[in-house]
Formats: sequence, structure tokens, C-alpha cells
Amino acid sequence: MSNRRVVITGLGALTPIGNNVEELWAGFISGKNGANLITRFDTENFNTKFACEVKNFNVEEYLDRKEARRMDLYCQYAIATATMAMDDADFDLDAIDLERFGVIYGSGIGGMETFENQTTNFVKGGPRKISPFFIPMMISDIAAGQISIKFGLKGPNYATTSACATSTHAIADALFIIQRGSADLIVSGGAEASITPMAIGGFNSARALSTWNDRYKEASRPFDKDRNGFVMGDGSGTLILEELEHAKKRGAKIYAEIIGAGLTGDAFHVTAPAPEGEGAFRSMREALRDGGVNPEDVDYINAHGTSTTLNDINETKAIKKLFGEHAYKLAVSSTKSMTGHLLGATGAIESIACILAIQNSIIPPTINLDEPDPECDLNYTPKVAVERNIDYALTNTFGFGGHNSTLLFKKYSE
Repeated sequence: MSNRRVVITGLGALTPIGNNVEELWAGFISGKNGANLITRFDTENFNTKFACEVKNFNVEEYLDRKEARRMDLYCQYAIATATMAMDDADFDLDAIDLERFGVIYGSGIGGMETFENQTTNFVKGGPRKISPFFIPMMISDIAAGQISIKFGLKGPNYATTSACATSTHAIADALFIIQRGSADLIVSGGAEASITPMAIGGFNSARALSTWNDRYKEASRPFDKDRNGFVMGDGSGTLILEELEHAKKRGAKIYAEIIGAGLTGDAFHVTAPAPEGEGAFRSMREALRDGGVNPEDVDYINAHGTSTTLNDINETKAIKKLFGEHAYKLAVSSTKSMTGHLLGATGAIESIACILAIQNSIIPPTINLDEPDPECDLNYTPKVAVERNIDYALTNTFGFGGHNSTLLFKKYSE
């Protein structure tokens, strides 16, 4: 394992429960619910009529109007949170080697809204009605490119796309690249804006979304016996990863240390998790091995916890298999109960949840957990945030295709 330590020195967040990191954290600890009826399109013919939308986003706080028109909403979100994180890290970019400052940033779906709008233009008016900006607006790598362009960052630059594991894979890659010495700083995270007709319709057809239209505030209910599907969310999360000595030299504020990542594949099914949470078990195990941490040292797990039947049971089984009796002593929660499922952005937002939980010694709750599934018998921090010292925290994300990723964060100390 590399001797180069990696710390988090900047954060940015745009979510259904807060449009910056401070609002997000206040939402987490108060149990704020981000679910509402969809406002972006007419849902009359849809089985699901609600989601967790970002609210009151003003792109002109981050981009001029002309630039914004040439970006899909997901990319606008990415630019917004990258700007927040860069400001938070308080860089003097003139004093930094920008060739060693990279961007690894993902989106699970990319420019879905752009794709739908341009398809409509094509159907109505033929190929001449397709925008010249269609392709660069739609592709899922463009957020990484746009962040690099905006800040002049010339280090490693690429995107990850692995469904719900997208942004945890991006952060894991950023960790590995800094550890091996190929960069000193990396902007990393993910963005998603997929509350669109085709996305909602597609997930409805796959029977993945909750259809509790008359009880939408209660619909995202991870680990509850009455859960019946996830709730779509959108937004973005950005982290600045920085080599420790580089951070100390410039007097950076340090939120936490990232010390391990576990990456595995289920090799089982395109949407269903491997039986008994076998892939999730190995992902968490590898993160602990990578960080040199024993299972009994972990205090908190921010679970993938999607509110789908198979995921919640299998993740619980994986935790119990890896942690044994300690599984009942550590705290678990799913912040998706509040934000909904942000797909490719979810890992970044939940990494921020872990980092702030460590820093503030507070476990965010799992709201809407009225009666746990009998097969989900851990401490999921129901309803109310709990004060607890946290030295080590894990976050899990598992994506369609059998992509599993776990990150391990540590309370920073010299």
C-alpha cells in the first residue's frame, strides 16, 4: 500500500434536500424528506408521479446563460458542485501545478433530457433540427471535461459510468491515482438529472420504482417490510481529494481521510444482486483490506439501502457475514430515505454524508422506517439522528450490471 495519504479538502452538494453542503447536512440530521410530485413533465400517464427533484436551482449563479444553454442539466449540476468544492478548498490556483490536478467525474446516464428533447426535434423536423451541441451535451463524460476546462485542470481527466456505483468508482480511481503519485489533487464525484419521461417510464417498466402516489412522502423506506421500490432523485456531489503533504503545505482545511476502496463484480444478473449479497460482502471486505482496518473498528455504514426488496435484504446479509456480531453494534443508515436515489451521483452524496458524520459525530437517520423487514434486523438508525463517535465509516453503492463499490473513510489525525 502506498505511503501517500489522501484527504478530503473540499465538498460541494446539490440535492433534493439542500442546495449546498450546509443545507444538505441540516437536512440529513433533521430527517428532511425530499419527495414531492414531479414538476418537470406531465405525469398523467405514468405509474409513478413523484420523485426527489432538486428545487430552486439557479444555474446563473455558476454559469452565464449562453454557457448553460450548451450543457445538459446534469452537467450544470456538476459545474455547480465542482465550483462549490473548489471554493470550499480555498485554492490559489496560480500556486498549484495544474498538470497534477485532475478530474475524474461520472454520470450513470448522462444527458437524458438532452437526448429526449433532440429525439423529439428529429421526429418532428428531421435531422436538420438536431442541435450541433447534441452530442457534447448528451455524453456522460462531458461533465469531467467541462470541469477541467472551467478551472484549467490538466491532470488525469475522464469519466466513470457504472450505474449506481458511478461516483464511488470515480472517487476510488481518484484515490488510487493520488496514492500512486500520478496526481496531487483530483476533483471527483458524480451528477445525474434523470427525472425525465423516458427514465421514469423505463424504470416503471422494469418495476423498480415505488408507485405510492398517494403516500409519496413515505415511499422511500429502506429496510421497511412495506417497501416497494426506489424513489428517483437528482443532483450532484463533488469532493476534492488531495495528497496529505500537499494539503498541509498550503494550510488546507481537512475534513477526513480516505484510506480504502473495494471494487467487485457480481457476475450474476443485469439488475438483481448476487444471492446472499456475495458481491457486496466482497466489496466491503476489500475496502477494509485496502485500508488495513479490522471489521470491529468500523462505526458506521452508509448503506446502499435503495428501498427495493432484494437490495436491502442482500446488503443486510452481506454486512452480517462480514462483521459477525459486530454487525449489531455498528450503526447503519440509508440517506436515500431522504434524498431518493441519485443513481450515478448517489455515491458522492453518500460519501459526503459519511465525511460529515465523522466530523460531527452524528449518524444520519433512515426515515420512514416504521416496521423493519424481519430479514433486516440491524440498527438502521430509524427516524432520528443519533450522536456517536465515528472513527471509521463505510459507504456502499451497487449498480445494475453487478457493479459494487465501497469506500472507507477515517477521522483525520496526524
